[in-house]
Amino acid sequence: MNTCIIGIGSNIEAETNIPRALELIGKACTILQTSTMLKTKPIGYTAQSDFTNGAVKIETNWSQQELNKYLKTVENQLGRDRTERKDGPRTIDLDLLVWNGQVVDQDYYTRDFLRQAAAELGFQTSN
Repeated sequence: MNTCIIGIGSNIEAETNIPRALELIGKACTILQTSTMLKTKPIGYTAQSDFTNGAVKIETNWSQQELNKYLKTVENQLGRDRTERKDGPRTIDLDLLVWNGQVVDQDYYTRDFLRQAAAELGFQTSN
């Protein structure tokens, strides 16, 4: 069994899209805990609405590649527009942050809200 932390973000109908994403993740994986969702300012392209960000800790039998593929499927189901700029508005953004105790997304080190959410879910790193 693999234990993972997934970062969650949205700035388009976050109050609808984040719970829906959690519901879809919960159908495929075991949700252990969800962090507090925080309002954050956009990074990079700032001419857009604030984001709601947090994280979810899960268990899965899937490989890292299988889980990432599923997260992209969930994003697509919730209307993620991949033709827009990478740092632009989005219905949902799901990123695998921690895989079995190892940071696998370098954004973890540059985004305070990701470290805060992961810490709330019991993850700490010395890096």
